[in-house]
Amino acid sequence: MSLTTLPSHAADSTRLDAPVLDVVVPVYNEEIDLEPCVRRLHAYLSAHFPYRFRITVADNASTDSTAEVARRLTGELPGVTAVHLPEKGRGRALKYVWTHSDAAVLAYMDVDLSTDLSALLPLVAPLISGHSDLAIGSRLARGSRVVRGVKREFISRSYNLILRGTLSARFSDAQCGFKAIRADVAERLLPMVEDTGWFFDTEMLVLAERAGLRIHEVPVDWVDDPDSRVDIVSTAVADLKGIIRLLRAFGSGRLPLGTLREQLGRNPLPVAGVPAGLTGQLIRFAAVGVASTLAYLLLYALLRTAVSPQWSNLIALLVTAIANTAVNRRVTFGVRGNDGAWRHQVQGLLVFAIGLGLTSGSLALLDRLSTNPAKPLELAVLVLANLLATAVRFLMLRIWVFRARRVTSKS
Repeated sequence: MSLTTLPSHAADSTRLDAPVLDVVVPVYNEEIDLEPCVRRLHAYLSAHFPYRFRITVADNASTDSTAEVARRLTGELPGVTAVHLPEKGRGRALKYVWTHSDAAVLAYMDVDLSTDLSALLPLVAPLISGHSDLAIGSRLARGSRVVRGVKREFISRSYNLILRGTLSARFSDAQCGFKAIRADVAERLLPMVEDTGWFFDTEMLVLAERAGLRIHEVPVDWVDDPDSRVDIVSTAVADLKGIIRLLRAFGSGRLPLGTLREQLGRNPLPVAGVPAGLTGQLIRFAAVGVASTLAYLLLYALLRTAVSPQWSNLIALLVTAIANTAVNRRVTFGVRGNDGAWRHQVQGLLVFAIGLGLTSGSLALLDRLSTNPAKPLELAVLVLANLLATAVRFLMLRIWVFRARRVTSKS
């Protein structure tokens, strides 16, 4: 790995001449576009950016004359440096430069400069002030102006919908090549980011969001590069693999996001009369409850073809109750590891008995009122009974089953 005048953040963190902003331009075989990009970016920063800056060309394994162009630019333009890495991967290049930079704010943009540079100062200003932890340019935010084909528009929106559905992402645009992060945040967050390719951005943002970091979004003017060399199919496959890997990591609890939240996260603002964390727990519990109810009704309907209503209700409720307790334990109340898992399940089964009493009692009452009730009416009664049982279940889980965990997390 060759390196040109790239200082170490750890060694030079107290330097008075360290730049406020380090803008990384990751490139691979960009001998034609690199020079006009860097010159335009340098001229813009020199004229409009009020703080000391650096531009770092991160060449990841180019086989053309990109490295030669980068070296020439470092000699001609003050504040321009270059790094050459022997392995490909945009994420690898960004991670390396960002973790070795001594700048307070770290950013990157694509070499095609599809994003209008006038958004750069609004992007990094909240990070310089300390208001936000990360910042992203968004082509999907209100106020953005985008010129691109229908195919890329469809792919971009579909990808963000997938992220929202699988990883509960709330940021609007994961793929725009225009992002920034505070150096102190990067120092703790980037070691958790495993991807070295195009999924690097998404993984970084999802982990940041899960850790309670504040992500600032800037609407951008963006013009699609018709000569983009991104392989859409291979990138999409890699993204899907990355999503699956993150889901497994979250499910196993192996990522120390709690520690990161304690160090850098921003806790929800207190609301008078609402216990801490209640709103988030209600939302997560409701989502788990909807899934459990649907699974219960489906299982009940299947069992009802073979056994009586009471046995169908008992089996369906027992199976979904065990699964519901396990999911709520991890997702709603944030309990990780196996300690206390059996005790929680036993307590959950006692709560299940209450739900069973409510639902079985509703079926018994319906049977007294009608000797042969219609199946839709039977299901409707069960839905109402399950709603009541769900409310009781949440209260019991919060104030009894997971009470010790909730108190501990607050101390």
